[in-house]
Amino acid sequence: MTAAIFEQVRGMASDLFGVPLDQISPASSPANIETWDSTAHLNLVLALEERYGFQISPEEMEKMQSIADVTTLVESKLRSTAGQQR
Repeated sequence: MTAAIFEQVRGMASDLFGVPLDQISPASSPANIETWDSTAHLNLVLALEERYGFQISPEEMEKMQSIADVTTLVESKLRSTAGQQR
């Protein structure tokens, strides 16, 4: 997980979930962020798609269970968009 992408995702999550930035860690998840409900999850997906210019499938949405998972997905999608293989 790169620090730059993590910080971007962390900032988006902080804004969308209404949680202070210092309370968002890689382990943050719907289990420990009360405001991370299904609506907030969808808003995060839409914000990621808009910011980075890629689409997230329903299967990928289901795998977004923590900030670390979200960061890993973004990195993977960006690599894929750049034409690089994992």
